[in-house]
Amino acid sequence: MFHSIEKQVSSAFREHIQVRYGIDVAVAIEQPRQSDFGEMAVPAAFQLAKQLRQAPRKIAAELVDGVGPIPGVAAMEVAGNGYINVRLDRGAFSEGLLRGQSAMAAVEGEKIIVEHTNINPNKAAHIGHLRNAALGDTYVRMLRALGYRVEVQNYIDNTGVQVADVVAGFHYLDGKSPAGVKALMADPSVRFDYYCWDLYAKTSSYYKDHPEALEWRSRTLHAMESGEGELSELAHLVADAIVEKHLATMLRMDVEYDVLPRESEILHLEFWSAAFTLLKERKAIYFETEGKQAGCWVMPGLSEEGKVIVRSDGTVVYTGKDIAYQLWKFGLLGKDFFYRPFQTYADGRVLWVTTDGPAESGQQFGHGTRVYNVIDSRQSYLQDVVVAGLRGLGYQSQADRSVHFSYEMVALTPRCCADLGIPLSEEDRKRTYVEVSGRKGLGVKADDLMDTLIDKALEEVASRHGEASAEEQRQVASQIAIGALRYFLLKFTRNSVIAFDLQEALSFEGETGPYVQYAAVRARNILRKLEERGEALPDFASELNPEALARQLQSEDFWQMLLAASKADSALERAATAGEPAHVAKYAFQLAQAFNNFYHQYPIIHEENREKKVFLLWMTDFFRRQLERTAGILGIRIPTYM
Repeated sequence: MFHSIEKQVSSAFREHIQVRYGIDVAVAIEQPRQSDFGEMAVPAAFQLAKQLRQAPRKIAAELVDGVGPIPGVAAMEVAGNGYINVRLDRGAFSEGLLRGQSAMAAVEGEKIIVEHTNINPNKAAHIGHLRNAALGDTYVRMLRALGYRVEVQNYIDNTGVQVADVVAGFHYLDGKSPAGVKALMADPSVRFDYYCWDLYAKTSSYYKDHPEALEWRSRTLHAMESGEGELSELAHLVADAIVEKHLATMLRMDVEYDVLPRESEILHLEFWSAAFTLLKERKAIYFETEGKQAGCWVMPGLSEEGKVIVRSDGTVVYTGKDIAYQLWKFGLLGKDFFYRPFQTYADGRVLWVTTDGPAESGQQFGHGTRVYNVIDSRQSYLQDVVVAGLRGLGYQSQADRSVHFSYEMVALTPRCCADLGIPLSEEDRKRTYVEVSGRKGLGVKADDLMDTLIDKALEEVASRHGEASAEEQRQVASQIAIGALRYFLLKFTRNSVIAFDLQEALSFEGETGPYVQYAAVRARNILRKLEERGEALPDFASELNPEALARQLQSEDFWQMLLAASKADSALERAATAGEPAHVAKYAFQLAQAFNNFYHQYPIIHEENREKKVFLLWMTDFFRRQLERTAGILGIRIPTYM
């Protein structure tokens, strides 16, 4: 509701300025410095002053006189040197909220693709992967809440170096055949993705001590790209099994996808071959005949030497395959995958995976108008190469709409390491945070972290609700733990290094997921207690007319609380424009704070004045709905109790 009035105010001023002055300007809406200045501030006069060569205050007075009435606006006044303060009609505004006039309209004609998670299918997921998935999934939820059509892709690099190293470990170090690996997968005592975690570290360590063994990697990569032989069969077995584990891990975080494009099909369906031909024809790359890059195909302009796209041995670097993939996302490659169902989610939606044929349905993916690639900031240069590839091919608008949705790494506080049983040196114990490394086998597996959080939350839930069944307690503990984890991963801006702390994340006080959940549970409990007293929830629409709402909202406290709770759409759009899910997390926390203040100040159920009681109950229900909706956008569920 607040957001829709913001748009109406901006649009009314823009149209009036166009008619009166012949100037088209995007009119900004700002937050007044003080609440008694009104609900919105329009700085349009300052935007026009230079062009009109007039004092901003004079222009502001002309605008207020000429813009005419705006629905939902009670008054406008010139303030200071030329700001226009806007005051809303409190009765009309609150009635609009009561009647649910805040739904976001669907955005027509645009399809957004968000690619996230993208874990190499060679070992168990770790805490850094959880940040990627939480950011990507939340941004998808934000865009969908704003009315956009969004396709979620999880790219599976099943022919890359990381998979090759695990395959080489199985084949050369452990001497396992495909049958032996299948037996390992079927062994209920073996957690396969954890086994591969250790094997990856073991192989990496072996390479370090025996550099000649790197030939294993080269042989394995060639076999994987050709799709033939025992090494290729092993690669398929390993990658597919690990992908299933990753999807199960991410489902614990309530993260789901639409399609899994696989690198193997990019090769086998000759996506790369088509992209390679285009790059050569349009001279976006050149063949180097001299120096250390002799025999390579190189993209110029990205460094002094240029970026190698195809190595001298004929293998393509993964950035080259990423260029082909990005072209497909925009529908520019002239090729498509075949698709088959991979699994079905609880709500009946099918997750599709690419295949090299035959197709099992008429599914079509890709053809996006905007593309967001959620990849950590260490890959910034390689993402620049992908965009440079689009520009080199002449696809300027698509390059402009290719967004690297970057983020910084996740580390651990020393206290968190102690909670997780990770041994630290004396030097590491003194650090602000401790970095982890999957290649060295030092890190926190995502499932281990979630299990520990759930166990900690379960202790608290069991102590407070011993009468509940063990199954119910665990479900509530899981919702609290996952909410805590998601909120902690989201509350920092993307360019911040996160030092994850288990105790801080699970705290019921401060800027945490449990604090937000607790506020929503409190609101639910008030409404539940009303029913336990034998009272029905009032019919708000019939008991609260605009006059009654206006009377109650003469209280500045009530008005400011209602305003705070009505700004969800506005906060959401600003966060989406900035590309910062952290802003939604911050808003959820502020909303929870506002409700907790309201809860402590007013005896809602015991209020004797009927009109005020109905109003307080409506405010409680409105807060509840806004808290639940905002938490849902963050991927946080609200438990039945805390």
